[in-house]
Amino acid sequence: MNTSVSVKDLTLKFGAITVLDKLNLDIQDGEFLVLLGSSGCGKSTLLNCIAGLLEPTDGQIFIKDKNVTWEEPKDRGIGMVFQSYALYPQMTVEKNLSFGLRIAGMAKEEIDKRVARASEILQIGPLLQRKPAALSGGQRQRVAIGRALVRDVDVFLFDEPLSNLDAKLRSELRVEIKRLHQNLKNTMIYVTHDQIEALTLADRIAIMRSGLIQQLDDPMTIYNEPNNLYVAGFIGSPAMNFFKGEITSADGRPAFVTNGVTFMLDGYRAKGPLQPGTKAVLGLRPEHISVDGPETVNTHQAVVEIEEPMGADNLIWLKHAGQSMSVRIGGNRRYSPGAQVKLAYDMSLASLFDAETELRI
Repeated sequence: MNTSVSVKDLTLKFGAITVLDKLNLDIQDGEFLVLLGSSGCGKSTLLNCIAGLLEPTDGQIFIKDKNVTWEEPKDRGIGMVFQSYALYPQMTVEKNLSFGLRIAGMAKEEIDKRVARASEILQIGPLLQRKPAALSGGQRQRVAIGRALVRDVDVFLFDEPLSNLDAKLRSELRVEIKRLHQNLKNTMIYVTHDQIEALTLADRIAIMRSGLIQQLDDPMTIYNEPNNLYVAGFIGSPAMNFFKGEITSADGRPAFVTNGVTFMLDGYRAKGPLQPGTKAVLGLRPEHISVDGPETVNTHQAVVEIEEPMGADNLIWLKHAGQSMSVRIGGNRRYSPGAQVKLAYDMSLASLFDAETELRI
């Protein structure tokens, strides 16, 4: 597969502060890549460097094998959609869509054709003669996407485009953006701090922290096999349960012990030998724990503290191994505070990290 966007040894400094540090990233042709991370991790900065809105301190950026490191944004073959809609309030939707093309001196016939195509794809045909003030937030964002779409470019850049919308609209537009990518098959780079957006939209996710990519992988690999403690804690809602302890041996088999409670590691796919005495952190997702099910080698007693009904499923908080932990169960199952339950763990779905390096073991 051909590389659409390539970032090589990209460094960006603001004075003494290093925001991006020798970052490397290859994005494939037609790929939907999501840059995910908390505020200040460098994801929008990276996107702005690719767009040409920020000048890197060092490194190079290639789009379609062309070095665009010093090119103007308009010459990079990109379309960008911002968090703020940035529409011209005095212009109709149609004029907003066509403004860039008119400035570029494109023939009216071609402009009309592109505006009509974008309107059809985004279902904004009936809105063409309205002004932005007469549109809802979702409609404005559709127009902003349409403005990028009419440019007929190779690469689309989205900078948190849904963060100003309410939850229902975010969900609807997320589907629209995914459908748009499936229809156009263009390369899309999408910045968000919302892990649900990342998991549902991405072909691959780059999780960023302090200007570095922590893990670059497909959503299910990142969810099921996070390669360090930060990624494990960042992805998943509610968050993964963590237990601090050490690797040991029980009956000649590898195990993990925390606060006097032993978890057998049968079925855990370790990256290498599990050395007894290694200080480690065991991670278990709330949905990978069964309550009052068939007994296994890892069946433990726990006490219910709090129940959170959530509709399709319920979340129960339990006291176990000297700490509070969460478990996701079906919405038709109820437990009262103080109830005794049996927990069973499938270690093939667990994560184990070295306490010192925080890397997966």
